[in-house]
Amino acid sequence: MEDNTKMIESLLEKATDYGKTSYELVKLQALDKVSDVTSSIIPHSVVFVFIASFMIFFNLGLAFWLGKILGEAYYGFFVVAGFYVILGMIIHFFMHNWIKNTIYNYIIKLVLK
Repeated sequence: MEDNTKMIESLLEKATDYGKTSYELVKLQALDKVSDVTSSIIPHSVVFVFIASFMIFFNLGLAFWLGKILGEAYYGFFVVAGFYVILGMIIHFFMHNWIKNTIYNYIIKLVLK
């Protein structure tokens, strides 16, 4: 009887150790995925900031230049704004699902990597 009790205690101790080890493994795997996704997103964010800054200054210059050609500065801003409205509508109606699926697949690929 005493041997059975010791075996059950040993078995429970081993099961507890296994559970703790499995829990630590899951935590480390989650940390690995979060680190991988974060380290992948941060460089893209930095590049995005530089591209966005370039686009802002480029569009300001273009608007002022077009305004000078058209006679009034605000005309240039209207032309640039109109261009972006048309471009936004084209993207929304024709490319929205493609962009959404591409980003969705990219994030899933990073997480399941």
